[in-house]
Amino acid sequence: MAETAAASTVGPDELAALKQVALDGGLDGRTKLSCAVLGDALDASAQTASRRLQRLDDAGLIDREVLADGQRVTLSDDGVARLRREYVDYRRLFETDAAPSLDGRVTSGMGEGRHYISLSGYMAQFRDRLGYEPFAGTLNVELTTESARSRGELEALSASATPIDGWEDGDRTFGPATCYAARVEHEDDAYDGAHVIVPERTHHDETQLELIAPVKLRDVLDLEDGDRLTIHLGEA
Repeated sequence: MAETAAASTVGPDELAALKQVALDGGLDGRTKLSCAVLGDALDASAQTASRRLQRLDDAGLIDREVLADGQRVTLSDDGVARLRREYVDYRRLFETDAAPSLDGRVTSGMGEGRHYISLSGYMAQFRDRLGYEPFAGTLNVELTTESARSRGELEALSASATPIDGWEDGDRTFGPATCYAARVEHEDDAYDGAHVIVPERTHHDETQLELIAPVKLRDVLDLEDGDRLTIHLGEA
């Protein structure tokens, strides 16, 4: 996803301010914050703290409500995702087993995955970039509440991400997607070589995840609706 011009102004100083806002309560709800207090925490002037908050606001990483005696600040969804990417980077630096995992339950989809996966414009790219033709259909997973919050870590896994380009067929345009290498575990069984597929445009919310593989994962892992599984990201 291309960065906006505003997002490009966010550097280490702004990320430090974003982290401090989160530490002060902006992750769970609106926290009352003055630029003077924030500046003290960042070892900077109130004016500098104000500029950093403005850049974060311009980039869409925080939401602010200006008051007579200060302001209320909370991290936006994009702000939380940005901190999660930082978190994943530090885990990779200091932990030997830092690949994130997501937990969820198998659920039935609406059948759209079967149609889109099979389209020639996507299938040719799957063969070329993933090295296989996916089974005609996706495995749908409803993430736990905790894993849904951690889903933003996907964007930090650039090493295991494979872009799938959008394309046109006559008058219709089909959007791009990103595939992330994954290992799927259910009870004592596991399958290596699957991918989480994240379309740029989707009707699914953050609790829903789709998986593709060259095999029918339901059969290989003996899955039924409601079964719990773990998806280890960054592993293929």
